[in-house]
Amino acid sequence: MNTEETNVDLKDAETKDAEAAPAPDAGPGPDAVPGPDVGPDAGPQEASGPAADADATEADVSEADLDQEDQEKQPMTGGGARAQDGPPAAGEDPDPVPEKNGTVKLKIPEDREEKFTGLNKEELMRVAGTPGWVRTRWALLVWFWLCWFGLLGGAVLIVLQAPRCRELPATSWWSAGPLYRVSDTWAFSPAHNLKGVEQQLAHLSHMKVRGLVLGPVHVAPADDAMALRFEEVSSESGTLQQFRELLQAAHERGISVVLDLTPNYRGSSGSWFSNGSVTNVAERLKAALVFWVEQGVDGVQLSGVERVSRVVPSLWTDIRTIVQNGTEETPNKRVLIGVTERTSAEDVSALLNSTGVDLLVSGVLLPADATERAQSVQLLYSTHSQQRLAWSLGGRGHLASLAGPALVRLHQLLLLTLPGTPVFTYGDEIGLMDEGNKFPRMLWDSDKEELNGTLKEEWAGRRSCRRFFAALSDLRGKERSLLFGDFLLLSNSSSSLAYLRVWDQSERYLAAFNWAQEAAALQLSGPAAAALPRRATVVLSTDGDALPADSTVDLTELRLGPGEAALLRFPYAG
Repeated sequence: MNTEETNVDLKDAETKDAEAAPAPDAGPGPDAVPGPDVGPDAGPQEASGPAADADATEADVSEADLDQEDQEKQPMTGGGARAQDGPPAAGEDPDPVPEKNGTVKLKIPEDREEKFTGLNKEELMRVAGTPGWVRTRWALLVWFWLCWFGLLGGAVLIVLQAPRCRELPATSWWSAGPLYRVSDTWAFSPAHNLKGVEQQLAHLSHMKVRGLVLGPVHVAPADDAMALRFEEVSSESGTLQQFRELLQAAHERGISVVLDLTPNYRGSSGSWFSNGSVTNVAERLKAALVFWVEQGVDGVQLSGVERVSRVVPSLWTDIRTIVQNGTEETPNKRVLIGVTERTSAEDVSALLNSTGVDLLVSGVLLPADATERAQSVQLLYSTHSQQRLAWSLGGRGHLASLAGPALVRLHQLLLLTLPGTPVFTYGDEIGLMDEGNKFPRMLWDSDKEELNGTLKEEWAGRRSCRRFFAALSDLRGKERSLLFGDFLLLSNSSSSLAYLRVWDQSERYLAAFNWAQEAAALQLSGPAAAALPRRATVVLSTDGDALPADSTVDLTELRLGPGEAALLRFPYAG
């Protein structure tokens, strides 16, 4: 609020009061007003006595109040009285500015909002020492620690009672995704050489391929051991510089490159020529391996490993050491892949033990009887680590030719869900078929422009098959149950198969297959069947109309159509 100055001029009021009051003991002066004894000629007089004095005093006070209000309205300057009396007479000095007596300045404080500033230190110290506050602080302190220890104990109890996570197994890079074999560079790419293979690496990445098994590409005239040159790239395949560029480009995409160095891959006298030449060829291969390891290859594939390991065991041990042991330049583990024509699970298991290869590609899944196939898988799974199991329908040939065009997707699902490493030949993702003894030419999207109406419809089916392969391969690389989960057999007959892949608390995956030409009802049984839920969700199916994705099926009445396969999943239930 603003400070107001109130000027109260009490001087005039006092003067008037003094004039109105009678002077004691003063005689009549020359100017005295005649009293009542004045003669009859005197004019009318004011009433005298106390009543008259009181009226005069009250009138004077009222007049003083009015003068005060008038003065408050006038500027606070001197000479106010002179202005009322008129200007001074000639020769008369003007009156000096009168003193403003009785002026009082009153300051009214502003109406400010008071802010609470809390207690000061001294006040706090006085309050803090009171018995009530001391007891309160101790109570709060005890309560805090009781709550803290309670929370700690609860957390420990939860940790102790929670199911322990299963320790992840040791894995190698070849367990993370499928291997893709390109045995003939001329048939695989439009460029017909290693450069053309490099140009198709994007396709391999889309298929989630983890390793490229290339070649053989070295110089090896048929059945001529003396002309064999392991370190030289054949002119039909390209050049050493193209190989180096392919290797670098593949590594940039996260694809490892395995080089096939089978000696007599074009001849008919066996992979290692005659018995008399095995020692000489093995010695030359040993020297060549050092060269290719220095180039940066991630592994080596050899056919006929049972023969060389038996004939020259010491040289075979040296070959294994060069390939499988890492160096300072290449610390990552390299893979040694063996190829055999054996189809018996017992023989394959024995070769895995005797040769010491990391993976052994065989025809163990070729038998048409599903019961025998399931028994082979069960035997190998129970006797070897998943890292050493490789699955294909044979060392050479395409799925469509080995199993039939109608069952290509079924075998894609089988190879990509079994415990181990799936191995495919180029074109298996689109159902490419063999052409006699020749490698078939790979079909690419650019080739569809040259197709007529019928072939274009066929190409649409191939693209659908490729999408199925890519989706399944991608899922396998993400799900722990499919990567390294346990294998549990649920159903096995001469024409059908069902098994479960589980890992710790991850989602469970159930793969079911029907090789028969008629529909089949699968009866799920065994110890693992007791933990199955009533229903499961369809992830992928070879017949999307009968079992669409994301639909649910009753596991107690699981039925598959002719040549149909499906991958189902359900959550971990504790």
